[in-house]
Amino acid sequence: MTTFFYTHAACLGHLVPEGHPERPARMEAISSALSGKAFQTLVRKTAPLATPAQLMRIHPEHFVEEVMAAMPQSGFHAFDPDTPASPGTREAALRAAGAVVAAVDAVMTGEATNAFCAVRPPGHHAEPERAMGFCFFNSIAIGAAHARAVHGAARVAVVDFDVHHGNGTQAAFWDDPNLFYASTHQAPFYPGSGSEAETGRHDQGNIVNVPLKAYSDPALFRQAYEAGIVPALEEFAPDLVLISAGFDAHIDDPLSQLCLHEKDFAWVTQAICEVAARRCGGRVVSVLEGGYNLSALGASVAAHVNALMAA
Repeated sequence: MTTFFYTHAACLGHLVPEGHPERPARMEAISSALSGKAFQTLVRKTAPLATPAQLMRIHPEHFVEEVMAAMPQSGFHAFDPDTPASPGTREAALRAAGAVVAAVDAVMTGEATNAFCAVRPPGHHAEPERAMGFCFFNSIAIGAAHARAVHGAARVAVVDFDVHHGNGTQAAFWDDPNLFYASTHQAPFYPGSGSEAETGRHDQGNIVNVPLKAYSDPALFRQAYEAGIVPALEEFAPDLVLISAGFDAHIDDPLSQLCLHEKDFAWVTQAICEVAARRCGGRVVSVLEGGYNLSALGASVAAHVNALMAA
């Protein structure tokens, strides 16, 4: 078992106005959490820059050009009220997507069994033609498209346990029955998508949403996977599994009202990895999304990465 860990100092350079929850200190909390002896065998890698061609497997050329052109030389530019960019955002966003592409390469070629990408800005809210919700490019969807285009992966799955629904990933996958997206998330909540009725074009079933009411306890979260998402993932039989690893469903997170603990993130990671072991040789790439209480984020990432390393 080899677990690769991708990050880059440029992810600290994506600055946000004071008080914004998606702040550089998130990276520092993760770095500290993964610095102990338990993580000495992680193979640490530097995230490369994604290329325009890689971005354009999900985002149209005009959108990529518009986002790049809007990146400020000084101060901030707001793509929407939640999504500010600073002069360092361009490189950070390209490193975030590039990390996932590189992790997919490592896992698909057998260099690594699985990988975790500790990067920011996050990506799962970015739609093919819209930056939103702290996100500019949809890194995990870009990774899925890369796996298909470069490595011949016929069927790619994304499992998303962030507390917010990944509307961008769902939009990118909606029309393609060979791309699978499953999500647990708080509802009703931002961004307003993710109902059980959203199952893909012509109800083809490649989209699986299990919304959870505010204050749902860990038992309901685990039931959502045991009864819904895990069986659907197993039936889909992916060639690669990617995880949108948001840790903002933690009970201490300031942006949400679900009640998970670190052990629940370890449990769901193990459950996903068990399906991957049966269906695709254990190939899993995990990508950081949300998580805004720094202590809870560090502890949750440590539990998640421990589970990856033990898979």
